[in-house]
Amino acid sequence: MPEPAGPSSGPKFERLVDIMRTLRAPGGCPWDREQTLASLRPFVLEEAYEVLDAIDRADAAALCDELGDLIFEAIFLAQLCAEEGRFTIADALDAAAAKLIRRHPHVFGDGDRAGADELTAADVKRRWEEIKAGEREAAGQAPSLLGSVPPTLPALLRAYRIGKRAATVGFDWKRPDDVLRKVREELAEVEAAIGQGAPDAVEDEIGDLLFAVANLARHLGIEPEGALSRATRKFSDRFAALEQRFQARGRALRDVPADEMDRAWTAIKRAEP
Repeated sequence: MPEPAGPSSGPKFERLVDIMRTLRAPGGCPWDREQTLASLRPFVLEEAYEVLDAIDRADAAALCDELGDLIFEAIFLAQLCAEEGRFTIADALDAAAAKLIRRHPHVFGDGDRAGADELTAADVKRRWEEIKAGEREAAGQAPSLLGSVPPTLPALLRAYRIGKRAATVGFDWKRPDDVLRKVREELAEVEAAIGQGAPDAVEDEIGDLLFAVANLARHLGIEPEGALSRATRKFSDRFAALEQRFQARGRALRDVPADEMDRAWTAIKRAEP
């Protein structure tokens, strides 16, 4: 049996739904009443990224807060659709529950669970993809292994997801070393395009290089979007320390010679724990 989940979240969820209805009702909040599905799109994305930031910082208090904001965005979107007579938040919850049960027959099925206990995570993932393909076929959608990867995903994450999806049918490199050779090949093609002075070709080859790097990360068990985010944060922190170091000496970075900045940068890196 599942572990007890603690006090029911039902009443608290309903309270949030009621607050949203009040905000959208006549006499409610003018800003909330003006919103549309399209206008909420950037807020949904922003809240999702703030959830990721809290996860990366291992900040449980912030994660709690940001998850609430993200759930509220979902309720907001559902309220707009309910007002148009399309569906309610209850319909969305029912659809999610039904989908999870349907795609986990090894957990919720009526058959013998002895075989289910021997399934690996890879087996479950393969079954999940087969069930999804069956759902698309039943809905009259053309079979497409990559078609369900959202085009709106950040490009690096989408490259990772597409490579992962293609790998489910065996279309993949066999070993990380094979992908590493592909990365080196793509880097050589970038260098060749630069040498030819062909900007369009350089852009194409840079794209191929990034796609290969995303797949190298996948083979090494690394999610590239998160890895790049952490690397960017590390650079930003070091650069802020660089600015502060010279500001404390009454100097702006634009007035500091490059070699002096390099020495300070190295010192900052060495001082890190």
